[in-house]
Formats: sequence, C-alpha cells, structure tokens
Amino acid sequence: MSDCCSNESSDKGIISKIYPSVLSFVLLVLGIVLEQKNPSFFNNYFKLSIYGVAYLLVGYTVLKNAVLKIIKGDIFNEFFLMGIATLGAIFLKEYAEAVAVMLFYTVGENFQEMAINRAKRSIESLLQLQIEEVIVISDKGDYKTHPRDVEQGQIIRVKSGEKVALDGLLVNDYASFNSSALTGESMPDEKTKGESVLAGMINLDKPVTIKVTSNYENTKLSKILELVQDATSRKAKTQEFITSFAKVYTPIVVALAVCIVLLPFFFVETYIFDDWLYRSLVFLVISCPCALVISIPLGYFGGIGAGSRNGILFKGSNYLDVITEIDTIVMDKTGTLTKGIFEVKNIVCIDIQEDVFLKKLAALEAYSTHPIAQAIVEHSGVTYKDTEVDNVREISGHGMYGTIDGVEILAGNERLLKKYNVDLKHDVSSISESVVFVAINSQYIGYVTIADTIKEDAFEAIKKFKQLDIKNIIVLSGDKKEVVKSVADELGIDEAFGELLPDDKVKHVSSLKDQGFKMIFVGDGINDAPALAIADVGVAMGGLGSDAAIETADVVIQNDQPSKIATAIGIGKMTKKIVLQNISLSFGVKLIVLALGAGGLATMWEAVFADVGVALLAILNAIRIQNHKYV
Repeated sequence: MSDCCSNESSDKGIISKIYPSVLSFVLLVLGIVLEQKNPSFFNNYFKLSIYGVAYLLVGYTVLKNAVLKIIKGDIFNEFFLMGIATLGAIFLKEYAEAVAVMLFYTVGENFQEMAINRAKRSIESLLQLQIEEVIVISDKGDYKTHPRDVEQGQIIRVKSGEKVALDGLLVNDYASFNSSALTGESMPDEKTKGESVLAGMINLDKPVTIKVTSNYENTKLSKILELVQDATSRKAKTQEFITSFAKVYTPIVVALAVCIVLLPFFFVETYIFDDWLYRSLVFLVISCPCALVISIPLGYFGGIGAGSRNGILFKGSNYLDVITEIDTIVMDKTGTLTKGIFEVKNIVCIDIQEDVFLKKLAALEAYSTHPIAQAIVEHSGVTYKDTEVDNVREISGHGMYGTIDGVEILAGNERLLKKYNVDLKHDVSSISESVVFVAINSQYIGYVTIADTIKEDAFEAIKKFKQLDIKNIIVLSGDKKEVVKSVADELGIDEAFGELLPDDKVKHVSSLKDQGFKMIFVGDGINDAPALAIADVGVAMGGLGSDAAIETADVVIQNDQPSKIATAIGIGKMTKKIVLQNISLSFGVKLIVLALGAGGLATMWEAVFADVGVALLAILNAIRIQNHKYV
C-alpha cells in the first residue's frame, strides 16, 4: 500500500510541476507575439511584467537551489550557471531568451524526474512479487497481516506450496520443505517439531504452523529493498568520470566566460561591453554540463529499471558496465539449472510385474503430500485408483505404511527398511538419484529412483549464451559427479565438475580469473556465496535463493530463470551503447556551438538547444533502454 501511495504522490508531484511550465510557455509565446505585432504598445514595463511572471514560474526553484548551494560552498553547478546566464540576459533586456533558457531547462528536469520515477516503478513492481501477508494464529482467531507486523513468539500458518515469510521453529510434529536455495541440494528438507525453518523455504507438505523467531527487518524482502535503495549509489566508471569532470569543467568555463567579457577590451578597437557580455552569457548557457550530468546517470538508472522490468536486480550501475565484458559463465546445478521438481527415472522390481509393483506403490504414496510421493503417483497415471489401502500411516522421516488386501506394504528410505528389519537385496551405493524402497510383508521387492528435473529455461539459456559468443560455459556442483555430468551432457555443456565443497568452487573460479577470463558465477545457495563474492559478476537466483547468496551477489535474477542472465548481458550492452551515444552527442554539439558562441555567431536560442535541447535528446535516448525488447 505504501508503494502505491508513493507512486501516486510522485506522479502528482510531477504533474504539479508541469502546470507552471505550461503557463510560463503560454506567457512566453504571448510576449513574443505582442512584441512582434505591436512593439510600441508593448513597453518595457508591460514586457517586463509578462516575461517576469513567465521567468519566475520556472526559474524560482532554480535560483533558490543556486543560493542554497552557494551557502553550502557549492558554487559551480548547473543552477549557478542557469541563474547567472538568465539574469544576465534580463540585464541586457533579452527577456524572451532568458525565459526560454529557464523554461527548457525546467522541462528537461521534469523529463528526468519522470524517467527516474518510471524506473523506480519498475523496481517496485519487481519487489511486489515478495510475500505481502501471512496468517497469524491467535487466541482471538486467525487473521492476515503484513510480515513486518508479526512479532517474535507469534505463531504463523504456512499453506502447502507457500513460501515461509519469517524464520521460526516448526510447531507440527513433521513437515517437508524445499530448501534447495539454502542448502544447494535438491532433496526435500524434512523437519520435525522444534527444528528451525528459514524464510525462503517452501512448504511441500500439509499446512504447518511456525513459531516466529526473527522479525521482518531480518528477512530477504527488507534486504532486497535495501539493495534497491543502494543500487544507484554504486556508480560505473563512466559515471564517476563524468561527475569528476563536471567539477573541474564548470569552474573553467566560468573563468573563460569572464575572459570573453574582459579580454576583448584590451584587443578590440570597437569594444562594446553589452555585446561581449551577451557572448559570455551565451557561452555559459552552452557550457552548462546538463546533458552530461543528467543523461549519463539517467542512462544507468534506466538500465537498472529495465533490469527490474525483466525480473533482474542490478545492485549498482558499475555492474552494467562489467557484465558487457563477460566471456565465461560458471553455474551451480541445483536451483540454477534444475528446478527441484522430481520425476521417476528408473524402476527395479523382484519377483513382481512392474505394472503391479507401480500400482501398489502409487496407491500407498497417494496418501502422502511429499514431492517424491507425488512424482511416483503422477508417473503411474490413474491405474492405482481402484486399489484400496487400509491402515495408512506416515512415519515421519522414514516413509509410508499401509495394508492392501490385508498385506502390509512399506515405501520409503533405507531407514524405513531397517526399522522393520527388511533385508535390502540390492547394492544401491552407486545410485546418484533419490531412492524409494518397497517391501511387502517384510520382503524387499524393489525400488524406484527419483531425480531432479532440468529447467526448460536452462536449454534456452545455454542457447542464448552461445549466441552471445560466450565460449566457456562450466557447471560446478556439490552433487555426485555422475549426476552433474548427466545434466551437463543433456544441456550441451562441455565442462562439468561434481562433488565440490564451497572451497573447491572458489578454487575453480579463482583459477579461471588467474587465466584472465572475465566471468559470471551463478548460484543460489549459502554454499555458493564464496564463489559469488570473487567472481567478476556474481548472479544469484533470487526467487528461492538464500539470503547469503542474494546479499553477496552483484545481480539477482528474481524468477530463477537462467536465460535472464543473457537478458542482463543485453541490458548492459544496450546501456553502455546509449551512454556512449549521449556522451558523443553532448560533447559534439557543445564544442561546435561553444566555438560559434565565443565568435558571436550563436545567439541564446542556439545556446538553449546546445544545452537543454541536447539534454532532452539525451534523456529521450536514455528512455530507449527501458522500451527496448530484450531476448
């Protein structure tokens, strides 16, 4: 609600600033028309009244800012240049030109503000994907509220399939969560009563209750908000150069303007003070670095906004530059290339037909909400529905028990078989996938292997990387080598390394950097944070990514689609292209008109175009970053 209100208030603020500009423009046109139609009637007092009101409507804020900055010791800035140039024009009775300079400058500022607000709205719409409400259980009844209003010690309910909003302790006897973002492993995290449940986990079981142990400020949402607020403070090298350049450049052009007024007195026979003062004022208006100091940061801010519209959070404009130089992409597997959704890979049975084996197993697993059980049921189709199961019990952390036609059936992990003294007849040590063992009347009859599935988007991502001419694509994972190699082969990735600890990932990334590669590392878990930190650009999967990964990364992909990395590279390249165009445009036009102004060949109108006109063109060019269609 607060975001909505802030958007509405910012829009109203801009609209309120447009009205004075429109009225000023009307008065300016009226003044010019009256001056042309009836010069004798349009005396200086009447002229000064119309133009004076038009000037103050758009110039008051600029003059006020100039005075405030002078008081603070910041003299040489665009407000000072606009103020002294337009007041000088009024002194020379060039009222229309003074109003025009201030009017177009103000319009340019309004354009800039609108562009920035547009980018902010893109970022805010991204953040709205986060959790907005939780269900709190109280003695007076359940109620919904924002996570920020939940206090430590309160009990919240999390429905099946929902993301946990706050850290806490499990109140239920047993629950299963998708915690791949936190652990880097695709196996569901099974929790028992009193165990810690972290924000970002997804409840895979029936509705559960959690006793909150941390407040909203320590959750991922608030941290992402902080990242957005800090994003524009990290400046690109180009932006830092322009800022430093403007601080040196502005005093120099003021000194040159003074020289244009005074030096000709010693060298020109027919020296006329007003003529040379006018030239110097034109020179000041032209030299104002508005186009640079406005359009360059706006270009980078537009890049950040374009990223947000595409579900990508750049933590600073500097990363928009760095990402354009990438030649190597290194990715984690679980949660990055795979989605943590399970499917049946292999069925092995003993002394029983496979269809009968699967029918009995699915009939029992249909009573479980565990994702592995659901994968088995989905794989079997509807054939199990005519099989009745009695005495069904879910044995927490082990599996399922039931009877079919009076015969006991067990389905679960190896611990379940040991609990019921079932002899496991298969050597499963070489199996890399998750395994569900099955026994009937305490006799082992086979197993089913379940594996994580590759994201459909992962195939598109690899294709786009190759189109971007990124030759080095590498997978680093803590999973078994066989599994990692299988995923890499299916995606068409040549290099893959498995069974790596976080330190091992860091060694691989460091080795690539030492060889001179410019690299992105992509991950989502706590175990990926060290590698994310040392990569040239660290990219975190933010939908289910751990707090550690999101905080460490330089770029966050909000919807967990790896193909968005290619989009991020495209946004970086487009931003860099627009920024270079704006720099070339600003410097090129200014140099030409500066020379003409110093020689007396350019009037205040040309100066207005060279300053404010170029600034407007640069701003409109920067807006293209957000309107561009990225693959």
